[in-house]
Amino acid sequence: MRLKFLGLRCALVLVGSTCLLLSSTPIFAAERVVLNYGIFHESLSVEELSIFAQTGKPSRSLKVNLALARQDPKAIRQYLTEPVKINPVFLDKILNSRIGNIILDQISQVIYTPSRRADRQALRAALVLSASQDRQVSLIEIIKNYPTNDVEVDGDRLQGAYRQLRRLQTSLQDLFGV
Repeated sequence: MRLKFLGLRCALVLVGSTCLLLSSTPIFAAERVVLNYGIFHESLSVEELSIFAQTGKPSRSLKVNLALARQDPKAIRQYLTEPVKINPVFLDKILNSRIGNIILDQISQVIYTPSRRADRQALRAALVLSASQDRQVSLIEIIKNYPTNDVEVDGDRLQGAYRQLRRLQTSLQDLFGV
């Protein structure tokens, strides 16, 4: 009897630990990001881009590539980090509608999978996961939560993606009064 209880207790601890681990970290999240600026393509870790977004200090390679692409690091950082407040429940509802598919298609012209397949689904998952964490979304969060190992970003169009997120926020406020 005592052995059964010990085995059950160990199983419960294992299941509980697994659930805690899985709920705190995404199972699939982007590890590498390819920033595309015209003919320039910079592959870097998502962590490297996150550090730039947090501190404003680009790595040497990112700094060189932004200079070659004639991009202002301050502007890129602003588009990456500026949060957009979004209710995750209403976001999920709108993203699973016809209008949501149009919005997803527009943003997936900027943030997309390397194969260009299932962009809409990957972006929807990243948006909802980002919003569910703190009821707001930023482009860096979307990139971090992108459910593929690699994610590509059209750096020339980051501003457009940010504006699209702002429009999404406004649409949600208009439709649902939130």
